[in-house]
Amino acid sequence: MTRVAGIDCGTNSIRLLVADVHPDTGELVELDRRMTIVRLGQGVDKTGRLAPEALERTFAACREYAAVIRELGAERIRFVATSASRDAENRQEFVDGVVAILGVEPEVITGDQEAEFSFTGATGELHGDDRRLVVDIGGGSTEFVVGNRHVEAARSVDIGCVRLTERHVRHDPPTAEEAEAIRADVRAALDLAAETVPIGAAETLVGLAGSVTTVAAIALGLPEYDSEKVHHSRISAAQVAEVTARLLASTHDERAAIPVIHPGRVDVIVAGALVLQEIVERVGAAEVVVSEHDILDGIALSVA
Repeated sequence: MTRVAGIDCGTNSIRLLVADVHPDTGELVELDRRMTIVRLGQGVDKTGRLAPEALERTFAACREYAAVIRELGAERIRFVATSASRDAENRQEFVDGVVAILGVEPEVITGDQEAEFSFTGATGELHGDDRRLVVDIGGGSTEFVVGNRHVEAARSVDIGCVRLTERHVRHDPPTAEEAEAIRADVRAALDLAAETVPIGAAETLVGLAGSVTTVAAIALGLPEYDSEKVHHSRISAAQVAEVTARLLASTHDERAAIPVIHPGRVDVIVAGALVLQEIVERVGAAEVVVSEHDILDGIALSVA
């Protein structure tokens, strides 16, 4: 077994997975998995730069993760940075800070690479020969990947819960006009994705990342977030629509009172739910298979 650490730094959150990987089967034995909301992409859509306070929040999380990695004795580390750091003019500040703390340079990967990792991580435990559409709804971008055992086609588009919230939401709860502006952006992005990825041709829709898992936890009526109950749950299209409508009608305080919503996701979950609903409707899926395993697991497997 090889002990590895994978770090996924996105627009909204930074996550760590330390795991032992079996060299022959690729099986992951999870030792530590954690997530911190750092909002690295704060204001990037408007300014094109990473904000100083966002960088400091991210570096604080990196210091915490470095201590965990040292304690567990991971032999190899891979740090992958996604949408926000791809877009920022001052990305070198981010790179230098991460190297100083963790001793490894963050790889600012392309959207296509992001999609590959997401697909590998999400489908490793799924059985059967059905064709799958894996959708990873992030803070700044969303990845669409079609395949079964291997990726057939992938596309990353610039719709994410943070980006769309900052771009369109000015009221609490969002107005009908703001919600429609988000939906319009998602539909346009789906048109772009469909140029590369046959998004309507898959038999199974697999949803990843915090917006999807949060909608699932609400739909399941969980009293508190439980990753084991969320992982591989199946949420119907009607449940997605119902939860989205509920979130759209709720204020920030009302959303904050829903125990399964992480405090750092309260202000962006409406946009995330809208993205998911538009995808479900566009592909005509009866349900979403929800996966807790995603790009982070794909990163860890790639290290080994």
